[in-house]
Amino acid sequence: MRKLSKVAALVCATLSAGVYAKSLEGIVLGADGKPVADANVEIHGLGLDARTDASGRFVFPQLAQGDTEVHIRASGFAHLHRDLSVPSEGLSNVTFTLKRSAIEVIDIVSTPLHMSSMESSIPISVLSGETLRRQQSATLGDSLEKIAGVHTNFHAKVASTPVIRGLSGPRVLIAQNGMDVSDVSRVGPDHAVASEASTATQIEVLRGPATLFYGSGAIGGVVNVVDNRVPTDNETRGEFLLEGSTVDEQKLASFNVTTGFDNFAFYADGFYRDSDDYEVPVMPELEAADHNHEHEHEHEHEHGHNDEHDNSGDFFVENSAEESYGFTLGGSYLLDNGFIGVSVEQFNREYGIPGHSHGDESHGGHSHDGDHSHDDNHEDEHGDEHSNEHSEEVFADLEQTRAQLLGEFNFDHALVREVNLRAGYTDYEHSEIEHGTVGTVFANETYELRIDTLHQPFYGWRGGVSLHYKNTDIEAQGSEAFTPPSSTEMFGIALIEERHFGDVLVQLGARIERVTMDASDVQLPMLDAHSHDDEHGDDEHDHDHDHEHDHGSELEITRVFTADHEFTPITLSAGAVWDFAPGYNLALSVSRSERAPSASELLSFGPHIGTRTYEVGALFALTHDEHGHDEHNHDHDHEEGPAIGLTDEVIDLETANNIDLTFRKTEGDVGFIFNAFYNSVDNYYYQVNTGLFADDGHDHGSHDHGGHDSHDHGSHDHGSHEHGDAHEHEGELPVFIFRTDDVILHGFEAQVAWQVTNTFKASVFADYVRARLKDGDAGSRDLPRTPPLRFGSQFSYQNESLSAHLDITRYQSQDKIANFETETDGYTLVDAGIAYDLPILDNNVTVYLKGNNLTDTEARVHTSFLKDIAPRPGRNLSIGVRGYF
Repeated sequence: MRKLSKVAALVCATLSAGVYAKSLEGIVLGADGKPVADANVEIHGLGLDARTDASGRFVFPQLAQGDTEVHIRASGFAHLHRDLSVPSEGLSNVTFTLKRSAIEVIDIVSTPLHMSSMESSIPISVLSGETLRRQQSATLGDSLEKIAGVHTNFHAKVASTPVIRGLSGPRVLIAQNGMDVSDVSRVGPDHAVASEASTATQIEVLRGPATLFYGSGAIGGVVNVVDNRVPTDNETRGEFLLEGSTVDEQKLASFNVTTGFDNFAFYADGFYRDSDDYEVPVMPELEAADHNHEHEHEHEHEHGHNDEHDNSGDFFVENSAEESYGFTLGGSYLLDNGFIGVSVEQFNREYGIPGHSHGDESHGGHSHDGDHSHDDNHEDEHGDEHSNEHSEEVFADLEQTRAQLLGEFNFDHALVREVNLRAGYTDYEHSEIEHGTVGTVFANETYELRIDTLHQPFYGWRGGVSLHYKNTDIEAQGSEAFTPPSSTEMFGIALIEERHFGDVLVQLGARIERVTMDASDVQLPMLDAHSHDDEHGDDEHDHDHDHEHDHGSELEITRVFTADHEFTPITLSAGAVWDFAPGYNLALSVSRSERAPSASELLSFGPHIGTRTYEVGALFALTHDEHGHDEHNHDHDHEEGPAIGLTDEVIDLETANNIDLTFRKTEGDVGFIFNAFYNSVDNYYYQVNTGLFADDGHDHGSHDHGGHDSHDHGSHDHGSHEHGDAHEHEGELPVFIFRTDDVILHGFEAQVAWQVTNTFKASVFADYVRARLKDGDAGSRDLPRTPPLRFGSQFSYQNESLSAHLDITRYQSQDKIANFETETDGYTLVDAGIAYDLPILDNNVTVYLKGNNLTDTEARVHTSFLKDIAPRPGRNLSIGVRGYF
């Protein structure tokens, strides 16, 4: 362990290396011949690591005789791997030379095989250290959005999940130390991820299919939050953070500490965050802002004014406050050949849900899930001065308890080299509270176990077998429980192997799973779904719709049945990394991954107020009776018109065929990573707009405030609607139904870094994804909420005590949109920060000031469900202090 290695290094300085039989002693130097201090030296596969001292020296005593692989990494340098043969008398004075790298190289810690951003066949990015602390945010998606290829579905700063290459939801796995975070963030955009960045040591992003390591739920990528909650050593160290922000009056405090004695290691962390509604530079409701602007323009014209629209005054996104806190306790027993330990975490978060209304709020429309092909689009905003008098303050109260058991064991055995054990239990619940009353409760209970067994090198091949089991019971109860309780069980087995053939590293893998989904109380309601043909100006017919529905009554259930589905997803993967020249490599990865549909994609049937839609799963289908298309009869007889019944279609696996091509420069003052990808997905589950509307199940009869039409469906003229017409459809939601189609996603990511001097570095990046249906009309082939083209630059200065950063990021406008979706304007964000290190009592304390959106730009996120009512925060200044001991 690290503490023991330092002691061994001190002893080595006074004794001859020959005293230690079968020892390895060496020195790590830079290309300039100077020693590299605090470099990490690891004996691959044995769980042994050491840190170099000030003179660059390290030692491993009592190392077994035979072939071994040494990995060395240090900040600012490219990784070094060297195969050595340790004789019976050991090795001493071995010199290792590291070459400079302009791009930080960080190892992935939660995959069985060694991987890093510059050496793997699949694209990987890692946030850690000062970069993580500088970019961390209250939500996970917002913390990661500066990584090339990763965007956020920004949900008014209270919730967000990562969007990786245009995919999110059930296709992107969110993990904590390699295991599913097991919340319900992949069910709804207003559901926060139950994980905290301020106490993490690093966050890993695997772009593209990562199903070999994490299961079929990772068909689009993985985000893994890593911390030291189960400590692997007992060196005493820790970190604390205090920060305050202006845009939302946020106050943040966090800490983590590791310590121990003898063979025992202990860990603790905790955090607290509190913030108010956040400020924006413009009126948050887009349609309301447009209407007010038009009104003011008319007013100026009448009075002879020609001044530009004045946006002076404070604007806030209402109901965007949050309060979060949590703590973790963990401990390990350190063995000669590894460790085993447990941890328990309590995570609590209470946050507002902006736009979570039932037709009586003056809010803009909502776009729907980033993995679905529709946009809820925009409410008919008129800037009603009474719009907030009847708004509902809805908030979520989230609680989660998570227990984890982690173990790593190394063996000097003829067959088995290493065994890694991961087990977890998660008890999650969050309540959505309206007017002080619990409306809906979401719960998720998950058991998970993964065992990776790695074998000794066999004819040059390194790898092993992974066994993976997960059982998830998820349920929603209440007025907005749009999915029935269900249980999903997965058992998988994977084989992963790699081997060097000269300058080429070949990586192969295969995985097979058995996934069963059971739901015993699936309901088929009698749904009064109808169209709004009268809003299209079709006045020649009789549209005598009766909208005096009893919204407070429950739907009549026509059938209750059991759904029992079994799937066998199979993943095949092959990759190669070719070091064709010193400091350069070319990587190719191809894979075929299958995914079983989630419970919400199959079984949904009800109002999902968080997305302002009435969701219907793929298990059901829209039908019409013989009178359903009689354009002269619109009296809404329940026995006529459209209806929803069980589908005749086969429920099949979603299949992704992905290819990644990567070109890297890994050494020198200039480094780069270029990725190009092509992903063809068959049977892609997504939602389409049926053109129908259904009641949201709430009683709106008592509200008389000039309500607005909840949804603009692309064919209405905003100026032609009267408030009374909108009020006629108050409390209705558009019906969206899941279906499958074949889609294509392709694009690129690029990153270039130039270490101009020892203290100054400049970087540029860009990413782009195009997501479309393989078939379909030219104007309706694009998938919704696809991230726009983005590019940016960062300039960094760092000396021994002072560091400064300037980030400029441009988001282009997005005009490649789906039906019922609107375009989004482009914008440029400017962020900056400065930090100064103060040595206090031999500890490193840093005071810092950072600013976000310094130009106070109106920025609406195209991938957001709330882009028309909740733009990004305005200008924000944060001041803080963080310390390491």
